[in-house]
Amino acid sequence: MNAKTNVKRINNSEIQPRRMDFRFDDSIPTYWFAGDQFKSILLTSLSCTFPEGERFFVRSVRHYQPGITNPVLREEVKGFIGQEAHHGNEHEHFNALMQKKGLPTRKVEEFVLNGLKWQGKKLSPARQLAKTCALEHFTAMLAETILENPEYFEGMDERLLPLWLWHAVEESEHKAVAFDVYQDQVNNYWVRTSEMAATTVEFVGFQIFHYFQLRAAMNDKTDWKSIAGGMKWLMGKNGFLRKLGPAYLSYYKRDFHPNQRDSRALRDAGLRKLATMLNRPELLEAIV
Repeated sequence: MNAKTNVKRINNSEIQPRRMDFRFDDSIPTYWFAGDQFKSILLTSLSCTFPEGERFFVRSVRHYQPGITNPVLREEVKGFIGQEAHHGNEHEHFNALMQKKGLPTRKVEEFVLNGLKWQGKKLSPARQLAKTCALEHFTAMLAETILENPEYFEGMDERLLPLWLWHAVEESEHKAVAFDVYQDQVNNYWVRTSEMAATTVEFVGFQIFHYFQLRAAMNDKTDWKSIAGGMKWLMGKNGFLRKLGPAYLSYYKRDFHPNQRDSRALRDAGLRKLATMLNRPELLEAIV
């Protein structure tokens, strides 16, 4: 994978989009995560939700953008929109590669698109923004767990690791923006927490469904050893998802705020690693 990084300031905040322009090599295998069937398909299915999911986030925040008077938040929203747009584009490129490999990623993307269109018609703007806040909390938790525990991604194809590392850094960077817009424009505790509860069920349920959508298209046998190992990776004693419990529950506190956890050191370390991997020292410009 080749990447040409363009870091250009587009707003007066610390949240600056990085246009990566990843190019994915066709020789990347279908099972690109340590040759593991379960992990590769699970993360590919997650990637399939990103392009339309990120666009939903942007729409929900943009709805309230004209009413924001706080000058700092206005600039952070610009950075949030720019970063999310690039995330969707880069994951579309990855998903297209997996489509070539025989995984029906476009089918999943279309399913997500239609589902979010339906929610856009049925949910109020406040509920849509609350859903964005909930999903942004999920992505921030996942991102910061990755940054803090890089061993969870050991064995991932080195040509794809920069995609996930870059995405994790930027999700952590803008983790509070949608929440701050919500608090500024809506500030309803019940809507925020009830939407998180509903979104949790949706997120888990649809992620399982999308996994099986992709897996059903493969002609090889189910690797039960891979599934057993994947469950341990997710839910074991030191499992990936089990580490998220305290951070997840904190969202239901009345005084919760995403920045109660200072993650700058994690992000800076991630950026240094990314800059080294890609030989792009300009990525370090964000580190002060």
